[in-house]
Amino acid sequence: MNNSVASTLRLAWASLRILLVLTVVCGVIYPLAVTGIAQGLFHDKANGSEVKVDGKVVGSELIGQSWNIKGTDKPDPKWFQGRPSNSNYDPMATGSSQLGASDPTLVKNVKAAKKQVAEFNGVPQSEVPKDAVTGSSSAIDPGISPEYAEIQVKRVAKANKVGIAQVEKLVKANTADRTAGFLGEPSVNVLKLNIALKELAQK
Repeated sequence: MNNSVASTLRLAWASLRILLVLTVVCGVIYPLAVTGIAQGLFHDKANGSEVKVDGKVVGSELIGQSWNIKGTDKPDPKWFQGRPSNSNYDPMATGSSQLGASDPTLVKNVKAAKKQVAEFNGVPQSEVPKDAVTGSSSAIDPGISPEYAEIQVKRVAKANKVGIAQVEKLVKANTADRTAGFLGEPSVNVLKLNIALKELAQK
């Protein structure tokens, strides 16, 4: 065997050993270590920030969902409603409508949505906040503004036959402040709020 062949075989064997070592380190050891740390220190977040009621998963803190009357596309007056979703809250099909702010279709849709939200909640159109009629960039945003939650209080209280003050208290309890005190805006997690509302209505 000449030197060139022997050198090639040596390089091939060295490359194979490196491939095997890196496969074990990067494909087995590293993922197991990261998974172990995540499960140990951030168990809830690592599993998708699941929300459970009586031990059953009912959703995620990170993903919005529909609160329509079962089997219809009409919003259920008993529940707080989230932001509009271009994907019907499907996490596998996230994304906005991609319509620009000056697009006639978007303007028409927003005007129609504003009228519908105002009538549904029994408030003037001037009180309808922007997040009530526009979707988020992901289309699965789980939160709404405190202002949007506030215009829904009377409708929700009436539909569930509970006091307005009690519902307002729930909204306040489920309102998260800005991250670190200055990042983002205060928001209300609709899923958590509706779970608390259900518990209140059943008392």
